[in-house]
This record gives sequence, structure tokens and C-alpha cells, in this order.
Amino acid sequence: MAKTLHRLIVSVVVSALASIFFIAPAANADVSPMIVGGTRASTSTYPWVVYLASTSGSQFCGGTLTKANKVVTAAHCVKGRSAASTRVVHGRDDKQSTAGTVANVTKIWVHPSYTTATAGYDVAVLTLDRNISSATLPLATPSDTALYTAGNSALILGWGTTSSGGSASRYLLKANVPLTSDATCKSAYSQYSNTSMVCAGFPQGGVDTCQGDSGGPLVFGGKLIGDTSWGRGCAGAGYPGVYGRIAPYYSVINAQL
Repeated sequence: MAKTLHRLIVSVVVSALASIFFIAPAANADVSPMIVGGTRASTSTYPWVVYLASTSGSQFCGGTLTKANKVVTAAHCVKGRSAASTRVVHGRDDKQSTAGTVANVTKIWVHPSYTTATAGYDVAVLTLDRNISSATLPLATPSDTALYTAGNSALILGWGTTSSGGSASRYLLKANVPLTSDATCKSAYSQYSNTSMVCAGFPQGGVDTCQGDSGGPLVFGGKLIGDTSWGRGCAGAGYPGVYGRIAPYYSVINAQL
């Protein structure tokens, strides 16, 4: 999974901001990201992880199946995109294969308070044109405070780049990263807010989400606790990945489900 200060990179400043933003811009469906320090994973093991693609099939973000026809992702992945230009691919480990299901998107809901990933509210819900027969992942609720305890080893998944500004992964990758304390994250990023974000990563770096992993899941305790949002570069020492904190948004997301 990849990230850079937003994991959303604006095409006109890609070169200048490549080390700052994690995600691909919603306006550019062909920008793709991935996980640093990860290993191969299978959608048969994690059947709820999906990726977002353009109509040409180019993967640009990740997502999580939370209901048969609903996917939770990052707002920065789809803000400004049309439903007609967006596809959700389920059950495909290898992006070059034809396995799994490709669903059309009929509706895109972006949190109404979203402006930029670094300001929080970086969550969105996609409605699919069909029900997918698959296990889904439940959302963390406001009462799940223990799931966010610093040190919890959370799972990250994605098809994004394997290094900051590098090439996207052909295959689904996974890794585990410890959640950090609020103080640790705040010391790295002045924009950090524990009411809308959670950080994860090793102090020495080396494992992280990266460009193209945006919107993908951060999982602990069998629940979706975060979605890949932003960060400075990918896997750098002292700069953990920043994820949208799902629990505070439980009510508004669940209303879309």
C-alpha cells in the first residue's frame, strides 16, 4: 500500500509532490499505488478487499466490500469522478488476469465535509450495480475504542506501488503494521487529528501503504478500522501512514449501507 502526503497526486504537480502525497488523483484514473515491504496475499483469504479501476481497467485505488453491493474507500479516490467512469474489481489477485467480478458503480457518496485528505473526512461509499456473493468486513463502531490501541498489529492490503514513486504491484500484497500513539503521529504530522485519523507504521519505517493503495483497508480485530489516506512518502522512518478512522464515521457510513 502506498501513500505520499495524500496518496492523491495532482497530475500538474506530480514531480514536485511525489514524495509528499500517497494517493492518485481522482481525476486521473490511470495513476496507481501499492504496499511497501509486503508479501503476496490472496483474495480467497481476504475476500472483502477490492480495487477500483477506470473503464480501461487501470487500477487506481483500493476498497473494502462491507455489504454485498457496497464498497468503502477514500474520498480522495473518487471525489470528482463519475460513477460511470468507475469500476470495482472483486476476487482478482493478479491485475493482469480476468478472474473475479468487475462491477459497475451506480452511485458515489463522498463524506459531505470532505475537502482534502489531510483535513479528514476521507471516506466514501460506492454502490455497485450488483450484489457480490462474498464475505464482507464489518465496520469499527464508536464503542470499538480498544481496536485503536497503540501497538495493535493491523493488516494492510493493496495493489499499489512497492516504493514511493515506484511501479505498481501486479499482485495483491499484504503486511502488518503497528498502530501508533496519537502523540507519535502528531509529532510527524501537524495536521493529524485523532477524531478523524489513525496512524500505523514502524518507527524505523520499511513497511507501509503507498501510492495506489489509497482507500484500501486497515484491519484489526476482524473489523475495518481505517482506510488508506495519506502520509509523507512511503515507509520512511518517523513518518507512519495515515488512515481515515472509520469508527467516528460509523453512523454516516452505515446510513449509506
